[in-house]
Amino acid sequence: MFTEIAQYVLNGLVLGALIALPALGLTLIFSVQGFVNFSVAAQMTVGAYAAWYAGAHLGWSPVLMLVFAFAVPGMLGIAADRLALAPVRRQSGAHTALMLAVVSIALNLAIENALRFLFGSDLNSFDLPIERNVRVWGLSVGPQQLRNLITALVIAIALAAFFSLTRWGKAMRAVADNTDLARLKGIEPRNLSNLATFIGMGLAGIGGSLLAIDTSVDPSTGSRLILVIFAASVLGGLTSLYGAVLGALIIGVAGEVAMIAMPPVYQSLTAFLAILFILLVKPTGLFAGAAGVRK
Repeated sequence: MFTEIAQYVLNGLVLGALIALPALGLTLIFSVQGFVNFSVAAQMTVGAYAAWYAGAHLGWSPVLMLVFAFAVPGMLGIAADRLALAPVRRQSGAHTALMLAVVSIALNLAIENALRFLFGSDLNSFDLPIERNVRVWGLSVGPQQLRNLITALVIAIALAAFFSLTRWGKAMRAVADNTDLARLKGIEPRNLSNLATFIGMGLAGIGGSLLAIDTSVDPSTGSRLILVIFAASVLGGLTSLYGAVLGALIIGVAGEVAMIAMPPVYQSLTAFLAILFILLVKPTGLFAGAAGVRK
């Protein structure tokens, strides 16, 4: 029984590491722009298709596939933000944040349907060699899952270093803390807003590509996880990057362990319950005081 539970925990950590990347993107964009951009789900799928196309049709290496999976949704995210979200954002009012969230949902659906038109609704798998699972202390994990876990952790650490050590990262934190004060100090919020969108959507794209490499990709790849991603960000406090990572790991483990008592089809129920619990008990999130974009 202990080995079975440990296996579910390990599976949850692997899943949580993948969820952490789009959750980081959602948190980053919210911290800088002040609204929840639900189109990160579609950008996950864009990144997955970008990686798949680069590998299956261009013959690129896995590293270049991930770079492509970061760049394509990043650039598409900026274009979509300029065309659909920026005009709404300029209409500042009591309901602007809600309007932006609704527009981002519509944008998510538009991108998803565009992908369905371009690539069809079939599953597309990566042409990778079959590898034997690694077994340690009775636990089994696939080599690709291990690579995904390591990749996600390295990216999370690099992102933390970016915000702590670089001029752009510190400027982005300043905009997140106080936009008007940052502008007085010569920091242009619009440029940093574009950078936040590029990085945030790029992170979502890498998360989607890693998930697709381990499984497959179809137009609904990201949309199936949007509730889980949002739950991870809410659990982390929506403004804390560290909180987003911890929230994703908690949601991933909770969802996998819950499968002991319920069918996999109800796995997303744990994400809904997590959102409900946090909003009722601690709306600021469990890790709102943790280091992140906002301090």
